[in-house]
Amino acid sequence: MLSVPSAKDFSKVGSCCTIAVSCISSLLLKPLCDNPHQTELSMRLDRIFLLWIGVLILAGLPALPQGSIPLVLAGGTVIDVTDWGHSAKDLQDAIVIVHDGRITDVGARADLPVPKGARVIDCTGKFIIPGLVDGFAGMNSQGEANADLYMGVTTVVASADDRRGQIDFAASPTPHLYLLDSVGSTDNWSLLIGHNGWTEKLREGPRPVELSPEDTLRQLVDTQKLGTKVLWLGHNLTAANTQWIIAHAHQMGLITYGEFVATPYQVGIESGVDALLHMSRYELGVIPDELQRPLVDDPEGPAATTAYDYSERLPATDPHLRNYARFIAAHHAALMPTFSLFYLSLPGHRNLWKEPAAALLDPARMFDPPDRVTGEMTYPLPAWTRHLPAISTRWMEESLRKKAEQSALRLWRINQTIFASYPHYLAATGAPVFGSMTGISMHTELEMMVRLGLSSREALAAATNNYSLQFGWNELGQIAVGRRADILVVDADPTVTVWNARRISTLVVDGNVLDRDALLNLKK
Repeated sequence: MLSVPSAKDFSKVGSCCTIAVSCISSLLLKPLCDNPHQTELSMRLDRIFLLWIGVLILAGLPALPQGSIPLVLAGGTVIDVTDWGHSAKDLQDAIVIVHDGRITDVGARADLPVPKGARVIDCTGKFIIPGLVDGFAGMNSQGEANADLYMGVTTVVASADDRRGQIDFAASPTPHLYLLDSVGSTDNWSLLIGHNGWTEKLREGPRPVELSPEDTLRQLVDTQKLGTKVLWLGHNLTAANTQWIIAHAHQMGLITYGEFVATPYQVGIESGVDALLHMSRYELGVIPDELQRPLVDDPEGPAATTAYDYSERLPATDPHLRNYARFIAAHHAALMPTFSLFYLSLPGHRNLWKEPAAALLDPARMFDPPDRVTGEMTYPLPAWTRHLPAISTRWMEESLRKKAEQSALRLWRINQTIFASYPHYLAATGAPVFGSMTGISMHTELEMMVRLGLSSREALAAATNNYSLQFGWNELGQIAVGRRADILVVDADPTVTVWNARRISTLVVDGNVLDRDALLNLKK
């Protein structure tokens, strides 16, 4: 990328020019001799000498690259997503100046002149918002990268696991990838597999096993060297290790996601975990001690099934649930519900395969994709059922569907109770799992947040600047000076209805305007 000369470069130029002027002055001020022929010869030699001085000076200067052409978004309304979406200081008729991948100026058109020679995009009547952040998803192919970008997702916290596959680091173009890795436990999908002798140490047996504190500390250091930004604290981590990991992670500037089972949620929250992942998981915070204790030895088996069933069937009016909701809201942890994983099991859903970006997605790279024709979830039956009459298998499939829908609705009602205490929210899809679709499901996530009770502005903040506030990721999330130039220009006001966030007319990633329609033409 072309860059603008720094102040230091210009300082060097000035110093060298000063030297040159001094040399020239000393030569020009030399007294001429009386002999005209000797004077002419002396002047010729002086000119040659000056030429050589100039060559030597210029040879010592740093190359001054030609700066890239500034990009200007002119006349649109910059949407305010600060203060968790509670501020509404939108800037109308704005000028947004982008240079070398960063936002360099934002102001009213009346106050901020457009730089000469800039590329200007007329945004009159349109709305300017930051690129969206998917806080937990896979990114396993170029098709998924294109789908994310097409839908305005410019940053993904990318997970490699048995449901989402490996991360495609070769994809181009691609959203910014913020890497997530597991910590403190064996994991066949860890980013450290294949690095520094970790493969054997992290290889899982019949079930994951916790690492020693010494190995966990080395794991933290090594995964951070790979570029990991987020740590996943998984099901089998016990309370003492969870507390230790959160404390050390924060000292290192790493973010922690809690998906606890063996660790009581109260312990993880009080320890300062940054985000609680998944509706259907963080409701375990309401289970009594007699159901929590067995989870230390059985975080995936019958004890866990009993705990989940208890938490899901707790009445939404239960005082324990209301107390838990207030406890979450009073602490640092934000909720990352990934409602999109339940979208197709809740009322009011639509066929996501009809979205243009869905053509980019390969069902073979998705875990439990919806039916290509109906868009509904499928519920495969055991092999032995193929010998049953068709009416019996249809009844069994319908029973599984109703069970899934009832479960999702119970969890949704519990989350309505939790919302009443106003915790902070972060938008994430969990795609491409359980019917969710890369890129597309970011907008269903925003719709579900509004359905839960957030305003459209608050939902939009959950996918943008809330990540700055909660994680300290101040390079993204706002249309503000110094932020990375990941920008969406949309045709209608997304604070009136969050649906308008998908009406993208201009897509800017890292300061570059991408041809959004071309993203739909995936190169084979």
